[in-house]
Amino acid sequence: MELGISMFGDLGFDAATKSFQSSQQRLQDMLEEIKLADEVGLDVFGIGEHHRPDFAVSSPEIILAAAASVTRRIKLTSSVTVLSSNDPVRVYQNFSTVDLLSNGRAEITVGRGSFIESFPLFGYDLNDYNGLFSEKLDLLKQINETETISWKGKYRAALDKQEVLPRPASGKLDIWIAVGGTPASVVRAAKLGFPLIIAIIGGRPSQFQPFFELYKTEYLNAGHDPAKMQLATHSHGLVGEDSRALADKYFPNYASQMDRVGRSRGWAPYTRGQFEGGRSSDGALFVGDPSEVTEKILQNQEMFGLTRFLLHCDVGAPTHADLMKSIELFGDKVAPAVRKALHK
Repeated sequence: MELGISMFGDLGFDAATKSFQSSQQRLQDMLEEIKLADEVGLDVFGIGEHHRPDFAVSSPEIILAAAASVTRRIKLTSSVTVLSSNDPVRVYQNFSTVDLLSNGRAEITVGRGSFIESFPLFGYDLNDYNGLFSEKLDLLKQINETETISWKGKYRAALDKQEVLPRPASGKLDIWIAVGGTPASVVRAAKLGFPLIIAIIGGRPSQFQPFFELYKTEYLNAGHDPAKMQLATHSHGLVGEDSRALADKYFPNYASQMDRVGRSRGWAPYTRGQFEGGRSSDGALFVGDPSEVTEKILQNQEMFGLTRFLLHCDVGAPTHADLMKSIELFGDKVAPAVRKALHK
């Protein structure tokens, strides 16, 4: 199983000045964090796309291109690219370029997006939310399979024997589909044969087991090779040497971000009880010491048959020092323990 981290570039908020941390500083810190993830032997780094004042990253491929120059082995993926409001041709060109810069380490993870700011920003109608994604996913798939393409759709100009260049180092890019737990999205990924990553950021992971079983059934029914099936989860977490001290320090950051997002979605204020419930053995939060995080990863791997796990570790903007410590412990303590247990 591959182990990695993902980030959104959350910006710290100063309640006294009512201002966010500098995006410039956060991006510089992030490159140090990615470099460390590579050095401690993690397999994957993912970065998400947002168009809001509380996140530093609007263009994942630019961050990944910068990361390509300071890393040697780690895979570099978006987490996610909001394909519905992007042009699949440009997405493919950008990630192919990252792939060439990184000597074949780039991937794309696409999704419909849980935030909607990109739609009006780039001139798309939210009423076309589902249609845009389906059509653009079809085009992206065809581009990945064929260098010269003729294609016609509803939302984008047609292509007539157009070459999409450059091509990635291996000829094709790995493309994952990220879902939040919508059955139709799971079935679509399975039928098309795309690897699946499910964001599990609340409740109990066991609640998501039917989605993984649905994917496996539909994937096999579609005639895809079971040996090529790839399944992943993405969950919030942070690793520290002392579980209780980490929880006490991190809770205000985490709750603050949950409440900022929640105010626009009608959520009740996030409580310490919810946080501790998430940290419990059957919860969705991977916040704890290396042994606790290791145990939860192994539980989830056994439950779902995972081939990849991503720890999403910058929710609410922990300090750079805390993120560096978390990455160090994840790479030096958690990853070896998980790998050892899975290879018994």
